[in-house]
Amino acid sequence: MADTLRILGIDPGSRKTGYGLIEHSGNRTRYLASGCIKLNAKETLAERLLVLSTKLNILLEEFKPSCGAVEKIFYAKNAQSALSLGHARGVILLKFSERNLPIHEYQALKIKKTVVGVGRAGKDQVQHMVRILLNLQKTLQEDEADALAIAITHAHLGLIQH
Repeated sequence: MADTLRILGIDPGSRKTGYGLIEHSGNRTRYLASGCIKLNAKETLAERLLVLSTKLNILLEEFKPSCGAVEKIFYAKNAQSALSLGHARGVILLKFSERNLPIHEYQALKIKKTVVGVGRAGKDQVQHMVRILLNLQKTLQEDEADALAIAITHAHLGLIQH
């Protein structure tokens, strides 16, 4: 019987970070949980990063994932956005490292190609395919769907790469 892998996908953001937890065993992938960590845009970046750190600690303690999967920085509207996103990714990588959990990084084009079949797929296409692949009836927020797509990507590609 194949090992069961609990993958926590993270779609990093300095204002909203999506997360999605799936369980993968053999050729079966099962939805466990998802949501968004909303950060107050009126707070300083340092305050938002502290909140992100605290909430990630809670999620990691509750979900007990085997590993994490995170989107690589691929594009930002401006340099300031890229820097803020980089800081959020740093917090995410640190939280997994503190628990000695492997974290795998995937580019957005790879995630979209894996989940939708097209590297330039739109957000709505990603949301739709995630719902189909995980047999979900509920509506997903964009960041939540993206996080689940990242976890699905690792479930499908990660085992091949390692």
